[in-house]
Amino acid sequence: MKSPDSVISHDPDVLHGIAVFAGTRVPVQTLLDYLEAGDPLNEFLADFPSVSHEQAIAALKLAKQLLVSHAHPA
Repeated sequence: MKSPDSVISHDPDVLHGIAVFAGTRVPVQTLLDYLEAGDPLNEFLADFPSVSHEQAIAALKLAKQLLVSHAHPA
């Protein structure tokens, strides 16, 4: 699995430091908003071509890992 830093970046000079896909200005929150609204991943990727399919999947895997680890502490 990719490291969080290779998928998501925080830079105070990019959108005031909110979490964006690394190498882009696309907030990770936007992907979650699309999915929450019932929009398919392919629609998000079409609307934000600077985000690769691999980046989107890696971000979702990181979110899953965080949720699962939080629900079932080691």
